[in-house]
Amino acid sequence: MNAKKALVAAGGIVAVALFFHFDLQRFFTLDALKANRRTLVDYNASHGLAMAAGFMAVYVVTTALSLPGAAILSLAAGAIFGPVKGTVYACIGATVGATLAFLATRYLLRDAVSARFGRRLEGMNRELELRGASYLLFLRLVPLFPFFLINLAAGLTRLPVRTFVFATMFGILPGGFVYVNAGDSLAAIASLSDVVSPRVLGSIALLGLFALVPALYGRFRSPN
Repeated sequence: MNAKKALVAAGGIVAVALFFHFDLQRFFTLDALKANRRTLVDYNASHGLAMAAGFMAVYVVTTALSLPGAAILSLAAGAIFGPVKGTVYACIGATVGATLAFLATRYLLRDAVSARFGRRLEGMNRELELRGASYLLFLRLVPLFPFFLINLAAGLTRLPVRTFVFATMFGILPGGFVYVNAGDSLAAIASLSDVVSPRVLGSIALLGLFALVPALYGRFRSPN
């Protein structure tokens, strides 16, 4: 690893350490969002562009560094911007952040990620190599694995960046809209478990199964 890459990697490690050292996670809770919603909405009313840019920047950093808080940020998007704009901003932030994590794994942290998660990622890596976009779309729609782990796994493969970006963007839209739309009615949410119903989860899972059809067909045609 050259000096520039080492510096970038060190910067990411320091950022994660500072996040937990200063307990910034306390701002990424449902109670904190409810307590500050009016302030955030008022600021957005007078500084819409700055608020949107700032929100997406926070979402990008949170996702790129695999920090906790994505669900709260999606709720915040709905509470501040409404369901349509909120979904757009949240999905852009999540996709850009995921892509940065993907690229960091591929070009900076390959050895470290392989050493830490290698065995756990073997099956996922194999399917991503063979099935590409359809399998990644399935993983995004049906969260069998943590979001950050999919970013890392994809970074260890030869999956094209463009494929990763588009499969991620479209794969997170349904679930993202569910959370953002729920955030638009924030007062009715007592806990994160209130956001999705079994019916909604089943519908998203069905979309994931449809996304997997091309991969299953490919496996049937070429079992090796």
